[in-house]
Amino acid sequence: MSEITPFWLAGRATTGEETLTLTHPYDGHEVAVVAVPTEAQVEEAVAAADAVRLEAQALPAHQRAAALDHVSKRLTERAEEIARLITAENGKPIKWARLEVNRGISTFRWAAEEARRFGGELQRLDTDPAATGRIGVLRRFPHGPVLGISPFNFPLNLVAHKLAPAIAVGAPIILKPAPKTPLAALLLGELLADTDLPAGMVSVLTVPNDRAAALTADPRLPVVSFTGSSLVGWSIKESVPRKHVTLELGGNAAAVVCADYGSDTDLDWAATRIATFSNYQAGQSCIAVQRVLVDRAVYDELLPQLVAKVEAQQTGDPNDDATDVGPMINVEAAQRVERWVDEAVAAGAKVLTGGVRDGASYAPTVLVDAPRDAKVSCDEVFGPVMTVTPFDGAEEAFALVNDSEFGLQAGVFTHHLRTAFAAHQQLEVGGVIVGDVPSFRADQMPYGGVKGSGVGREGLRSAMADYTYERVMVLTGVQL
Repeated sequence: MSEITPFWLAGRATTGEETLTLTHPYDGHEVAVVAVPTEAQVEEAVAAADAVRLEAQALPAHQRAAALDHVSKRLTERAEEIARLITAENGKPIKWARLEVNRGISTFRWAAEEARRFGGELQRLDTDPAATGRIGVLRRFPHGPVLGISPFNFPLNLVAHKLAPAIAVGAPIILKPAPKTPLAALLLGELLADTDLPAGMVSVLTVPNDRAAALTADPRLPVVSFTGSSLVGWSIKESVPRKHVTLELGGNAAAVVCADYGSDTDLDWAATRIATFSNYQAGQSCIAVQRVLVDRAVYDELLPQLVAKVEAQQTGDPNDDATDVGPMINVEAAQRVERWVDEAVAAGAKVLTGGVRDGASYAPTVLVDAPRDAKVSCDEVFGPVMTVTPFDGAEEAFALVNDSEFGLQAGVFTHHLRTAFAAHQQLEVGGVIVGDVPSFRADQMPYGGVKGSGVGREGLRSAMADYTYERVMVLTGVQL
């Protein structure tokens, strides 16, 4: 039997009475056996986080920043090892796993920098005679311990986006990683245990999803930060209406190619980026390109290039450096995508390439003529599938983008500044990426959605604001 990988309870490696066996999505071989905490151990972790909340809040900035810098440095030193770990548990091609490690390094580095400048501001209050001699000191303080719930698709960096801002503001955190992919999160728990943070400040608990409700409801965890499916996310928010809940949920991201993007260089760039980022992570990204909207002026020229670029994506063993598209997280996920594509075809869609499943792998797929009410058009496919639709003019394109229950990010390929600003003004999304796909994300920028895509923002400074509240101190009789 494999050695049991422990979870991290208030900074110490611990095992429970049960275990979880992880298997590789590509070929099914055993990857690891992970310890699962008991209810008593979960209670111990929450109690420790609650007990240390005031000490954590009072930690000096240099101590919080030093812990975050430590993690960033250790990730750098162990980058290839951690990339291989991500590929093992997630099935992500090693080329994308390496990029995820690099992003994790940056996420902790940004958090350390933000921790150092998380200082508040002064506000003059003597704008009216009655407030002469008064000044406001505005600082932010943690709501209290955070419950962070992370998904399987970025098992390192989306965990980092829970842990790092909590540490930066001095908030204890209980991290519940996705049961399918806990290994990178547990490694972060190991790295944080080697810092000077108070022992109860960080716990990484491999709690099964069917036991998570009690954690979510616990009043000692006043902040819940969830990244994952819309169904689960909104049910969490409805179940704890008095808590501060942030949700980064799904999307069916659109890439709009405008008429002015018509040169050979432009179309090659657009086709390459769309094909790549419809299929990276096997399409298992909230901002993977799903809906491609192309102005009729360039539609006939771009469509065959899109198909060719998609067919050029290398599929296969995720441990191979040449592989672009690996398996989905499991066979069930690939079967769901297969059903959705088959339903669209039965309703009139045409498959230009792909449309074939092999175990947990689904071939990169391009669809045209997909009905607007087909799941592949209006829901989140979360697989390597794109639909391509023509439009007449930017106004129609923006209306098509907005015709969705989601609103995470959109990409607009245009050279026209007026079109870019019109997109920014009209598109009901959390981010508009001009000249590229919606899949671009810098880890320090605000990231999140509107409508069914969630509430709140990730990105270090934005998440730090979400984990805290503003507290004002008014000084009286001050000479200004």
